[in-house]
Amino acid sequence: MKDFLQLAHDRYSCRKFDGRDIPEEDINKIIEAGIIAPTGVNFQPIKIWVFKSEEARAKLVSCTKMKFIEPAKVIFAVGGDPKTSWTRPFDQKSFADVDAAIVITHMMLEIHDLGYGSTWIGHFDPGALAELFPETKDYNMIGLLPVSGRAMEPSERHELHKPISEIVTEL
Repeated sequence: MKDFLQLAHDRYSCRKFDGRDIPEEDINKIIEAGIIAPTGVNFQPIKIWVFKSEEARAKLVSCTKMKFIEPAKVIFAVGGDPKTSWTRPFDQKSFADVDAAIVITHMMLEIHDLGYGSTWIGHFDPGALAELFPETKDYNMIGLLPVSGRAMEPSERHELHKPISEIVTEL
């Protein structure tokens, strides 16, 4: 593995895919990265769906305006289950969404480390997704991750970051 900060720095949102097939071995590594991600009290209130068939991918793509994901041969969807997640006792905040976000982040980093491109798609209709795939209806669907070979370099926005003084406060 690369130095972690280098990996995190190098990873970028890829919005143009070459349609390359993803070997089952690599799909399993991406799934493993999600499964080993830390969750609140290790309750793992998450579900990962793998859309591989052309029919399933086409139905999934119909739930988003992000049609650039069509060439991806594998699309992951991740959801969190608020009924089985850890809940903060002070304000009853469910951590299902937080846990699902951590899982997606681990998967994105593994995807990049394997040499593929991905981007976190949050712009999709979870209601339409639940109609087409009823098994998702009880989950807070957090994101879609299309995976394929990268057919683009990072955009100029990749290097834009707010100054540390706007993000970090030392107390």
